Amino acid sequence: MNISSTRLILCFLLIILTINTQLTAQEEQELPTDSAISEKLKNIQTLEQLLAITENDSQTSSIINNQREETFLAARDRQKLLLDQAQARLDQEEKRSIRLQKQFEDNEKILEDIQETLRIRIGNFGELFGVVRQVAGEAIAVIKNSIVSLQFPNREKNLAGLVQTRGIPSIEMMHNLKVELLREMSQSGQVQRFQNQVVLPGGSIVDAEIVRVGVFNAITENFFLQFVPDTKSLQVLARQPARRYQSMAEDLFALDAGYTTMAVDPSRGQILSLLIQAPGLGERIKQGGSVGYFIIFIGLLGLALSLWRLFILRQDGQAINQQLATDIISQNNALGRILSIHSEHDAMETEALELKIDEAILKEVPKLEKYHSIIKVFAAIAPLLGLLGTVIGMIVTFQALTLFGTGDPKLMAGGISQALVTTMLGLIVAIPLVFLHSVLTSWSGTLIEVLEEQSAGLIARHAERSSR
Repeated sequence: MNISSTRLILCFLLIILTINTQLTAQEEQELPTDSAISEKLKNIQTLEQLLAITENDSQTSSIINNQREETFLAARDRQKLLLDQAQARLDQEEKRSIRLQKQFEDNEKILEDIQETLRIRIGNFGELFGVVRQVAGEAIAVIKNSIVSLQFPNREKNLAGLVQTRGIPSIEMMHNLKVELLREMSQSGQVQRFQNQVVLPGGSIVDAEIVRVGVFNAITENFFLQFVPDTKSLQVLARQPARRYQSMAEDLFALDAGYTTMAVDPSRGQILSLLIQAPGLGERIKQGGSVGYFIIFIGLLGLALSLWRLFILRQDGQAINQQLATDIISQNNALGRILSIHSEHDAMETEALELKIDEAILKEVPKLEKYHSIIKVFAAIAPLLGLLGTVIGMIVTFQALTLFGTGDPKLMAGGISQALVTTMLGLIVAIPLVFLHSVLTSWSGTLIEVLEEQSAGLIARHAERSSR
């Protein structure tokens, strides 16, 4: 055997050994190691020794393969057992699913029968419960916006379950609805005192004693309050109503027992909020501008002149009446001065005396009618000035509409309202001045008629004496 054949054999053995190294750890422990094989190969001297080693290794590999086959077969049996168990479990679960599905279908039929029975038994109560839920929803809205909730908080939570339920309301839910409705009705007719926080116009919060008038108004010692539902708080109105309403509130706040008069807002604050937006007298006058101030000046001046002339005519009337009641001639009245003219010129002819007396009457008439024409002029020009102010205000209003459009009706209404203020002031001034002028004219005319009557009597008596 040559060296080439020996090398081929050795390569073949090395390939076999390389394949056998892929066995498991247990198998590797049973096979010869590389060092042992190398040791064996070193000791090979003949082909018979190589053949013997090869046969030995073949027998060892066969044993190992048999062991591996037995291990594989055992594992296959275990997997088959597990598969059979899983299949049995699957069959059981499928049977259970079929049983549960049938039970579900049976329960569905039972449930439909129960619902139908319930519908038949409820009858018209379904509609009734719908109305109850609607009433509960409306009650929640009322309670949320009610000032009574300050003393009885979280009332709407008692009715939330009744609104949200879709089934038959419970007795407790119905009872809560009845209680809250009765509480709201009873509190609407009561006046209560309690302590609560109040938000001032500046934003600060103070504790104050509150008087609640039903569900309509809330006041403190000095202010009207406004209930804010979103924050559950009481705010002092930035602008208080007229003084007469404040005096009513003060009387109510100071009252311990008994009765008093109080203005109540049935809209729960809406009317009061609108009332405080209405401008006062000072603001109305300010809206009139310079024309309005001038009309007021004319009115005051005309009123002062009228009152002064009424006082003077009253004194003149009293003096003339006193003169009529006595034969003593006095110079402090118009009739006395005319009588003195008659006594001084008693010797004159009747025609001359008549002229003298007429002259004296003419002198007294301007005194009795003094400033009457001025008052008449004031009464005439006051509405004209008011109309002028209205025209000016309308011009300003239309200019604003030209700039900002007609999208806001309040802009037009506010401008027209402001423009009409001067007309109102003019009429307020003119009407009393016309009345006072009529009174003054009538009074002075009466006194002039007395003078003319007495003068005619004097001339008649003088003419009678002269004819004798």
